[in-house]
Amino acid sequence: MAKSRAAISPTVALAAVGLSIVVAVPFLAIVLQAIFPTLGRGSFAAPFSAFAGALGDAALIGMAGNTLLLGFCVVVLSAVVSVPLAIARALFRVPGAAIWDVMFLIPFMIPPYIAVLGWIMTLQPRGYLFQLAGFDLGSFLFSLPGIVFVMTLNTFPVVYFAVSRTVETVGSRYADVARLFGATPARAFWRVTLPLSTPGLAASLLLVFAMAIEEYGTPAALGRRAGFDVLVTAIDLRVSDWPIDLPGAAILSLILVILSFCAFLLQRWVLNRRSYEATTGKPQDTSKRELGVWTFPVLALFALVAFVATILPLLAILATALSRTISGGLAWSNLSFRHFAAILGDTTGALKALSTSLSLGVGAALITGLLGALSAYAVVKSRARGRGVLDVLTILPNSLPGIVVAVGLILAWNQPWLPITPYNTSLILLLAYCCILLPQPVRYATAAFHQIGDNLEAAARVSGASSLTAFRRILLPLIAPSLLAAMLLVFAVATRELVASVVIAPVGVSTISTYIWRQFEQGSVGLGMAMAFVTILITTALPLIVLSLMGRRGSLL
Repeated sequence: MAKSRAAISPTVALAAVGLSIVVAVPFLAIVLQAIFPTLGRGSFAAPFSAFAGALGDAALIGMAGNTLLLGFCVVVLSAVVSVPLAIARALFRVPGAAIWDVMFLIPFMIPPYIAVLGWIMTLQPRGYLFQLAGFDLGSFLFSLPGIVFVMTLNTFPVVYFAVSRTVETVGSRYADVARLFGATPARAFWRVTLPLSTPGLAASLLLVFAMAIEEYGTPAALGRRAGFDVLVTAIDLRVSDWPIDLPGAAILSLILVILSFCAFLLQRWVLNRRSYEATTGKPQDTSKRELGVWTFPVLALFALVAFVATILPLLAILATALSRTISGGLAWSNLSFRHFAAILGDTTGALKALSTSLSLGVGAALITGLLGALSAYAVVKSRARGRGVLDVLTILPNSLPGIVVAVGLILAWNQPWLPITPYNTSLILLLAYCCILLPQPVRYATAAFHQIGDNLEAAARVSGASSLTAFRRILLPLIAPSLLAAMLLVFAVATRELVASVVIAPVGVSTISTYIWRQFEQGSVGLGMAMAFVTILITTALPLIVLSLMGRRGSLL
């Protein structure tokens, strides 16, 4: 049955309006700034004059190559770590599966700049590892392998949750059919189950690549000592160091857009080569197999990853938060709860910052979840004109560092002729978070829509349902698990986003990240780590409560 453009136009229209406000406006401001270097002074003179200086930088090729190399290495290592775990989680009865999910969710809750500091405190000369075992791994940490290692620990949950949920949706029914025709279990997996899971794998790896090439904290903290410069750190220098070079920063950001867009085209090529529909309206066999003799090796693998990715960083953060002084080291006499007392007593404004970030995180998750689902539907399920433009708009934010998104929002909304503007209010932070994090729900929803056959929506339309009703009552519940996972990731990242928050946070508005950052600047590392530890606990507990409530509601239904 052919899809009707008129029937789906309301969905496409809603997606177009939302993407225009959240993505197109700040991105257009960045493009105009790159073309017109004097735009900040209200002038359109000398267009394109800044390109020669920015593109003529001798270090540009090296920084672009380092950016690509870093993104590729993080993608490969994230896949190596997470795909085996995700497959075991989806197809087999893994003892304590829910606990492992929580353990793998926590690394994503740890802000990258906090995780980096924790690893520095652990692996540097005279660090925690040296104090406990007598040796350090500082030479490894401050190198490309060390940077890739730390960034992978932060990004592998994206692949783990996406692939495990996708493989779980596919189930083992199709592989069982292949085995009936003589295929071995390994051949059935490689030729049937894994190819059908390609949408989730491709979407998550694209997210990891985009996260890697735009991440600032880890390359800035580790890369500079290793002489490993990337585009994001170069952009930061142009924005933060005098003389400020907004046109140069915008031009380098456009290069990041091109790199991420190439990855996006590769993903689209993979997805368009064949059909990945796995949800057709027939009941799926959700039963899982026993691990048998593989129980201990699988549990050992889960435990190893959980220990390295979750327990070690948390112990480093907690040790620093409990230390009276950093120079005192790991000694009982140096331990104290005074930093936590200061946080919970709100003597430094910590609870207000925590409340602000949690509210903005919930708002960003709800907005990006709805807009992501609408955008993915418009791109995957509609035939509306301009859906390719919508698809491009959904991938652009992953190519823009937070600092550049912040600059784009300032250029777009800090104009005297605007009658109403979110600038200098908390809404500007919400717009920044939505712009930066929108690709996550879009990619998850896109992967889910690729697995849903058109016959379900067609049946609803034949029965008299409108396009919005079919979307709300049929399609949205089917993609809800993937979309909910993406929204939880958005919440986790939004509550601890740093760079954009530092630049555009209104006077008097403090978030978790700006609070921690100011503590570090003031030398109160222990107080900052205490705030980070409290934040990790809260941002982990809230998603678990949501998942628990959703599970109970599903069981009642």
